[in-house]
Order: sequence, then structure tokens, then C-alpha cells
Amino acid sequence: MAVVFLWLTEQLPGHFRLPACPSIFTYICHLMRQVYSFYFDAFWIALKSILEHKLRAILTLIGIIIGVAAVVVVGASISGLNTYVSTQITKVLGANHFMIARMGFSDRMSDDAFEKAARRNKRPTWDEYLYLKENCKNCSEVGAQMGANADFSENGVEMPAVTINGVTSNFETIEDKSIIEGRFFTLEEESRSARVCVIADDVREKYFNNSSAVGKTIKLRGLPLTIVGVEDKRGELPGASFNRVIYIPVTLHQQIFGIGENGVQIHGKGTSNETFDAAIDEAKLLLRNKRGLSGSDEDTFGLVNTKELGSQIDKFTGAIAAVVIPITMIILVVGGIVVMNIMLVSVTERTFEVGLRKALGATRQQILLQFLIESALLCVCGGIIGLLLATAVTQLITIAAGITMQITITYVILSVGVSSIIGIVAGIYPAWKAARLDPIVALTQN
Repeated sequence: MAVVFLWLTEQLPGHFRLPACPSIFTYICHLMRQVYSFYFDAFWIALKSILEHKLRAILTLIGIIIGVAAVVVVGASISGLNTYVSTQITKVLGANHFMIARMGFSDRMSDDAFEKAARRNKRPTWDEYLYLKENCKNCSEVGAQMGANADFSENGVEMPAVTINGVTSNFETIEDKSIIEGRFFTLEEESRSARVCVIADDVREKYFNNSSAVGKTIKLRGLPLTIVGVEDKRGELPGASFNRVIYIPVTLHQQIFGIGENGVQIHGKGTSNETFDAAIDEAKLLLRNKRGLSGSDEDTFGLVNTKELGSQIDKFTGAIAAVVIPITMIILVVGGIVVMNIMLVSVTERTFEVGLRKALGATRQQILLQFLIESALLCVCGGIIGLLLATAVTQLITIAAGITMQITITYVILSVGVSSIIGIVAGIYPAWKAARLDPIVALTQN
């Protein structure tokens, strides 16, 4: 900081240099006042020059404005997409939730790895579910799920390919379900395979759009099920809806559909975000011990957890940002070239002014600094206008698309910082050209 301050003082004109002062405090105060006066004057001259040519300044800044707005909007879009997908996954799966199945993975697998896992992995069994439920101490809940599909036809209204999930009674807690009408089925109803069900929003809308569904019946393969609850609309992802579902007790599901080729899906929930990883590690160790796997043996089951899915989303959006952000930066570079061109015009217009200032004692460094301040100020103004434009655009997109776009401080700093750097870089050559003008020659060009 002291080195920077001393350099700034060196840029002051000679008549600003200070005589000996009675105290160091007075010296510093006087010096700071002179530094402030010099740079304030330089700033004011730059601002006045810009305001004298408003239309030219605006036309010059279009590239900077559009570039900054593009960077911020793209960044807000990526951040909003990340938040949107993460929110949808949380709505669908719940927080701190993991699943063990025959085939389950969060990251992309090669074809060879997938085929190898398909040959090696075994489907989880009901006994393994009971074993994990009894022994997983870091798990707040352990549940089971079986899946199947069925076609429905009620009073001539058909609804094909409805997902039938047989689940344990604690699934409401495991997946953080929101029941907007009625209730979820109980452990007692699960234990006696009661003919009850909870329907999701698409099923409710299809058959009970104008009346309450609770207490009514719906037939599954000719078997009447009493509706005890209605689930709130869950998240949706492109190409997938999670609202075309009916939940029945897992014991009833076994009686109707049997145990499919993928067996039982075992679901667990950590007590908190801090203990989530410990719950997963414990569940994996318990299942490996149950299956008699040694330390060198590969897992014979798949595991999916919401935290890894979130990491995959971050990688995906990060890859998009790595490609798109540099492309939008090209607009800023083009804007910088335009700024450089206008600054060269400004130097030509103000040749006499530069000559006069140099004749009065201004140094090359001071002339250079004057034009750099003007160029940087021009681009900073463009950056602020671009930021305001980006804010308006993101608000419009949020309203139109229903996805909350977030302007993060990172992209704000990036856009304004880059625009300032471009202003300085674009102004270096014009400022250097102005600083090298011969004062006698410059004074003759009025």
C-alpha cells in the first residue's frame, strides 16, 4: 500500500511537491489532499469529456454494455438452472437420501463398466433390507421400495402406464413427501397388506379433479384400493414426470406383482447433512458384510445419493459455463477495440489541450494517466449499464420461464472487472500516443 501511495504522489505536477512540514501527520494530510485534488481533477476532466459527446459515448459503449449483459445473463442462467435442477431433485428424492439397488450410479459409466456391473451385481433382498434397518445406526430411516407399471380405466377414462410404487410406511419421511389431502398409510396398514393407496397429482387430476379423492376407491388389476391421501405435485425434470404415481404398501405390492428381477430397492436417510456420508458408508459396509465381501472385492450393488447427483449437476453446469462464458467475452473484446478507436479520435481532437498541459509542466506519466482514467471510466460506465440491463433481462426471463435466475456476485465482479481492464488496455495505446506528443507541435494544431 505504501509503495502504491508513493507512486501516486510521483504522478503529481512539480508545483504540487511538498516542502518540509513541521510534523509527519501534517505532511501526510497535506500530501493526501494534493493526491485527492489531482486525481479528482483528472476524473472530472474525463467525465466532462464523455458528457460532451453523449451520443458518441453511448454508441461506443454498446459493445461493452451488450458484452457485460451477456456475461451476467449467461452466468445467472447457469446458476438458475443449477438451482432449479437441484430443487427438483430435492423435491423428487428428498434431502440426505440414498438408495441401494442392483444397478444404481450417479456418474456416467462406460459400456464395459456397465456390462461388468450388470453381470456382477445381485438384486437386494427383503432380508438385506431388514438387516440394514436393524443395524444402521447412522440412518434415521431405512425403507424399501418395489416398482411396477399398470394401466387404469375408471368410468371409461383410461390412464396407461401409471407407476405403482410399493413402499414402506416411512417413505413419507425418507423422501420428504408433502401430503396435501388425507395422510400416508401407516405401519399397521403396511404390516397387514391393507388395500389402501396414496395417489400423486396427475392421477388426482385425471380422476378426481373436481372432488376430494380421499375415501374413494380406484381399481388396480380389478382390486379396489381405498385412497387415504393425495401427494402434492412433485418436481419435474425434462422428459420425466414424477406425478403419475400411485403408492401402495410394499407388502401388498409383493402380493400383486411379486418381486421383480431387480428385487427390492433399499432407501436410507441420514439424520443430518453432517452424518449423511457416515450413514452411506455404514450402510455399504453392512451390506458388504451381509454378502460376505472382503476388502478387495468390488461392490455387488449400486448406490445413488442426492449429494452426488448435486455434484454431477455442478460439473454439468460448470462445463457449460467454461464454453459459453469465453464466447460472450469476445463481445467485450470487440467493445474494447471500439473504445480504443474512439480514444484515438479523442487524442486527435484534444491535441492542443495536451500540448498546453505539457507546456504548463504536466509530465508524460500524467498525460498517460489522464487518458487511461477516461478510457477506464468509459468502460466502467458501460459495465454498470450492462449490469442494469442484465438485471432487467433476468427478471423478465424469471417471470416468463418460471425459473429463478440468480445474479451472483462472482459474475458481477467478473463483468465489471473485465470491462474495467478492457478500458485500461484499450486506452493504453491512445494514452501513450498522447503522452508522446511534442508540446510545441501540439500547440500549433489548434
